[in-house]
Amino acid sequence: MFERWIRPSCVALLVAAFILDVLTPQLFVVAILLNGPIALSSLALDSRFTRLLVLLALVANAAAGYANGVHDGYHWEPIAIGDRIIAGLSFLLVGSLSIATQDSAQRAGELAARADRATRERSVRRAVEIVRASVNPELVRRAVVREARKSLAVDVAILYAFEPSFDEPSTYTSADGREVEVATGRPPAEILSLLHRMAVQREGIATVLDTDVLGRLRLDTFGVRSAIAATLLEHETTFGVLILLRRDAAFEPHYEEALSAFVDQSAIALAQANLFAQLGVRNDELAAANVALRERGDVIRDIVYALSHDLRTPLAAANLTMQQALEGAYGDLPAAYREILERTIASNDELQRLAETLLLVSRYESGDRSVRRDPVDLGALAAGVVSELEPLWHSKKIDLRSTLAERVVVRGDEREIRRAIVNLLANAITWTPGGSEIDVDVRADVLGMLVISDGGYGVPENERGLLFDRVRQTGSRQGSGSGLGLYLVRRIADSHGGSVRYAPRPDGGSIFTLTLPLERAKVAT
Repeated sequence: MFERWIRPSCVALLVAAFILDVLTPQLFVVAILLNGPIALSSLALDSRFTRLLVLLALVANAAAGYANGVHDGYHWEPIAIGDRIIAGLSFLLVGSLSIATQDSAQRAGELAARADRATRERSVRRAVEIVRASVNPELVRRAVVREARKSLAVDVAILYAFEPSFDEPSTYTSADGREVEVATGRPPAEILSLLHRMAVQREGIATVLDTDVLGRLRLDTFGVRSAIAATLLEHETTFGVLILLRRDAAFEPHYEEALSAFVDQSAIALAQANLFAQLGVRNDELAAANVALRERGDVIRDIVYALSHDLRTPLAAANLTMQQALEGAYGDLPAAYREILERTIASNDELQRLAETLLLVSRYESGDRSVRRDPVDLGALAAGVVSELEPLWHSKKIDLRSTLAERVVVRGDEREIRRAIVNLLANAITWTPGGSEIDVDVRADVLGMLVISDGGYGVPENERGLLFDRVRQTGSRQGSGSGLGLYLVRRIADSHGGSVRYAPRPDGGSIFTLTLPLERAKVAT
């Protein structure tokens, strides 16, 4: 209020001193009074205004001296002229000192402002660290209003968080060192309109002014002299509006810089806290879904396990009965009956293999795999499988040739390795047309190797990557078999430290190679 009267006062004093100087005799040195407004102008902190006053004072000094001489009949006293010259020099001296004082005051003010801003910035940084220390949205909101009141030097800090809704936000209030108070409800209309403007127009910071009716109404509602509002906005999400209140003091210049830094970091902290909260909910949902899936998987596995286990007994009994009938235990059979019985036995054998495959797959999927590792004669085991599946390849008139080295001993579970050989050979028989050939070769190198080569249809290149996957449904083999045979071979090979791979045969067909670690390898010569 005082600053606005400095310039008019200086001009009025200058005019008064000039009039008094004109009205007094030459030898009465009234011009010295013109230094008064020049010295007073230093309080305006405006060097240009001070220079203007010095110029006006020099002009007034000369004009008053001339007027005095005219008044004395155009006679100017030498002493009076000297006084005028000295007075003019004093104007220049006082003006220079006033300008120097103004420059010093401005520098001191700037240094004080920098120190104040640095102090506030440090306070804001500490406050932001506290705000971002939590990942709980509720704790972050409380920290925002508490630290805003402390670090930004206000009497009251209020956060209108747009939860549960915009029209009825949650209100967090920190005042006079008390604990943060939380309330939910619709704010007064004049406050709600401010929140709506800040949120919809995405205003960063807005000072509530007392120059309009609505601004004065808002200040009266809060019962303060000064208020400033800032939107907590992160990307496209508006978390709320922070309002800072001072009961008696105004906000300093550059105050918005510290406030902007604080609300930006607070919005980031709220975004991170909300993200963690959402991740927690998602994790709980995923955990519940995983439990449900695991339970369903356990049920399905148990059903498959029980079904395949229980099927083996009646299948074995039926197979024994049909074998006895085929061997004449129940009398001679007509040739047509014998052919039907042989096909039935072959189908029954296929069902038994499927039941055993399902049983092994369910065990592998549940993690209940065999840890038994005994010496296994790979050649003898392969010979037994070839003999077991003879009805299948013989009925298709396939020329099956075997080269089985003796004493190729690998280390593993004999039943599982036998199942892998059965699945590989049965796969070859299935996909080899009648009248073609299959070669079964057992040999030892660094590893024990079983190689089954067939003259069948082969596997298209785009399907080879899925060949050993579970229940594959490829174009050329869709609907054929259970889709578990080759998958089980891979699981058995992997569990034994070996491998199985496919390669196309140069003249058409397929080559499957099963490798297993050797216990000891001795090839007969």
